[in-house]
Amino acid sequence: MKPEITHVKSLRQYHHMMGMSGLKHPLIDIFTYQSLPKYEIENTVKLIFDFYIISIKIDYDCKTQYGQTTYDFDKGVMSFIGPKQLNVVNKDFQSPQKGWSVMVHPDFLAGYPLAKKIREFRFFDYSVNEALILSEEEQLSMEELFANIQMEYKRPIDSFSQDVLISQLDLLLTICNRYYNRQFITRKKPNNELLTKFESLLHLYFNDTLLAATGQPTVRYFADQLNVSPNYLSDVLRSLSGQNAQQYIHDKLIEKAKELLSSTNLSVSEISYQLGFEFSQSFSKMFKAKTNLSPLSFRQSFN
Repeated sequence: MKPEITHVKSLRQYHHMMGMSGLKHPLIDIFTYQSLPKYEIENTVKLIFDFYIISIKIDYDCKTQYGQTTYDFDKGVMSFIGPKQLNVVNKDFQSPQKGWSVMVHPDFLAGYPLAKKIREFRFFDYSVNEALILSEEEQLSMEELFANIQMEYKRPIDSFSQDVLISQLDLLLTICNRYYNRQFITRKKPNNELLTKFESLLHLYFNDTLLAATGQPTVRYFADQLNVSPNYLSDVLRSLSGQNAQQYIHDKLIEKAKELLSSTNLSVSEISYQLGFEFSQSFSKMFKAKTNLSPLSFRQSFN
């Protein structure tokens, strides 16, 4: 029997589920894992939250994979959960020995630039196995930031409280973004392996009957094949090549189109069908945008 999905709509509901007390603000909370009541997961649980959860886990015995590769650093692991994301907690889950979590409802950010900016941090759409792995120095930096947020959170509320907390959250997330970019660099070998696998899948897809049968491939299709999230795949590719996954797919599509235009007598309509386009006009428009030539003009250049 599949586990039912539990929709956690508020921080208060989360506190009740975890057996916690002392929620100071209905839209933001911070706590340490050491302070959590003891709990066990008897069966797999599926959860959807209506708020952001930013966590750092320290002394984490539950070893996790980063894609298909183990972590470089074992000091601290950070994870990011966005609103409406499905999260699966398996029955063998172990709580970290140390660490922090900040929970922020989107309503707390309303009217501040961070309300828009937080949606641009792509790591909220990464999968659990694409967590941010911290070096010792980075972990100490993160612990200080979480401690500052907790210190401000515990102060008596005044007219500056929200401004200060949001500034601290903004700084925390900006530095996390920096560390993720570092991670793409330090994990160049496994990331290159991911790129190689992606290119192999791309080649197979475009040289099989899949294009005409199922249409153009999506980023999600390849991400699912590689067991990563679409955003993570695009960010890895961008860090290595300057192109995201969608640009890679489009370039491969144009490459295949050029091959068919220069080596076959198929009409533009027939080629657009083979390449998964529903309408030949859409194919012609993309081809010209990429090459500055119409498909027919490109073909004529070979005559």
